[in-house]
Amino acid sequence: MAKFSISNYFKESYEEWMHKVSWPTWSELQNSAIVVSVASLIIAIVVYLMDISFSSVLERFYGLF
Repeated sequence: MAKFSISNYFKESYEEWMHKVSWPTWSELQNSAIVVSVASLIIAIVVYLMDISFSSVLERFYGLF
């Protein structure tokens, strides 16, 4: 059974971060940010339209009473 040590943990963590993790390029990050921004905008517009339509329907429904 391996003995746990804080220094060993940090050493192995550093090794993994530097040699095993594949970091995205700046171009990939920009493309991902654009995709997320566009998707967020589309979702916000859909939610806004749903809110307006439900508000209109409920106003008409409450107007009957």
